[in-house]
Amino acid sequence: MAPNIDIRKRRLAGYLAGFIAGVSYGTNPLFAKPLLESGVPVLVMLFFRYSISAAILAVWMLAKRERFRVRGNEMALLAILGILFACSSLFLFFSYEFIPSGLATTLVYLYPVFVALIMVFLRFYPSWQTWLSIIATFGGILLLSSPSPGASIRIPGIILAVASALSYAFYLVIVNRSKRIKNVSEHTLTLYALLTGAVLFAVIRALRGGSITEGIDTASDWGNLIGLAIVPTMISLLTLAMSSRYIGPTKTSILGVFEPLTAIMIGTLLFGEPLTVKMGIGVAVCIGAVVFMILRPAKTDRQ
Repeated sequence: MAPNIDIRKRRLAGYLAGFIAGVSYGTNPLFAKPLLESGVPVLVMLFFRYSISAAILAVWMLAKRERFRVRGNEMALLAILGILFACSSLFLFFSYEFIPSGLATTLVYLYPVFVALIMVFLRFYPSWQTWLSIIATFGGILLLSSPSPGASIRIPGIILAVASALSYAFYLVIVNRSKRIKNVSEHTLTLYALLTGAVLFAVIRALRGGSITEGIDTASDWGNLIGLAIVPTMISLLTLAMSSRYIGPTKTSILGVFEPLTAIMIGTLLFGEPLTVKMGIGVAVCIGAVVFMILRPAKTDRQ
């Protein structure tokens, strides 16, 4: 009886972690929008977002006396995970230069489909309930994020947005399936992923030129950077890793629908952005799909 209880508790913890990951990542506009309006370049914002988050997590691990050391083969894979997660952010921001943000959001939410397809390639087959949830949430995202008529759409933007989704999908699958890092804690995994991302952004910024502190002039700017580092970065990454390990990358990716939902709520409540009937229907469809997935788990689903 006890093993079944442990499985249920683990599944519940995985769903809760996935929900927290989605909601926390969806708070990006709360901190990023004021920074962009203050003239902070994207690469500068991403560098401090990752480096501050890594510093806070390192202090936490020191206080808890957690292990930092990893083996060489583990370090190589952790670096790859950091590059994948960092590229997901980088490709998304760059895609905004070529296509509307709504279309970019829709294309990035292809990542649950990519995760499911990668898992099929690895011979782990999602259940029909999971596939239905993927289709329904993607339909909801289409309602939420469809671009306005006549919007400028350029091929490089589409490629970048899809590349962002694919990077994120591979990150989730590797965290869940790799035996090489199965004994690495979520804290250690997240720390090295953050450090890799920070180094990557610093190098790209140096190559493109400009001060690493450009646009950061006030205490408010630093406050927003710290908020960006803690909530949609450190908390999101930690709970993302936990969820992927507990319930699998496909279900975790579906719970990522709370990212755009949270962003839309923040935009509506704090920034006065409109919430249309179509968007309301999209929200209802997305939430309904997630509830269906949670309440109708399939015994045959091996994820």
